[in-house]
Amino acid sequence: MEIRIESLEHIHEAARQFVAAMEDSTVFALYGKMGAGKTTFVKAVCEVLGVTDVINSPTFAIVNEYRADESGELIYHFDFYRIKRLEEVYDMGYEDYFYSGALCFIEWPELIEDVLPEDAVRVTIEEQEDGVRVIRF
Repeated sequence: MEIRIESLEHIHEAARQFVAAMEDSTVFALYGKMGAGKTTFVKAVCEVLGVTDVINSPTFAIVNEYRADESGELIYHFDFYRIKRLEEVYDMGYEDYFYSGALCFIEWPELIEDVLPEDAVRVTIEEQEDGVRVIRF
């Protein structure tokens, strides 16, 4: 599937399309260059899912936990940019997150490919020359 985000003002519509297409998947690996909009897109998806807490990049914490207000659904947002060794991921107990049944959105999954679940949905976000973001999964 492909979703185009023409401008930032359309990101929530794109997030609604994404949520509608998620089906029963729970682990989403987001690939894209620095500045492609991964964190911004995850924030919009969380808002569409009903998270009202402040949603920040988990760059320094590695993982942020959110809960959708109405449904109570648990959402984990990972940023593995700062991971230097795969052992760090083992030490944080990645299995407890990835196999919990909660939604997991993973930025910089290329750094942890060896531990991604086989059924993780690979999502690419690319910025076009005209600023349009294209999301493919």
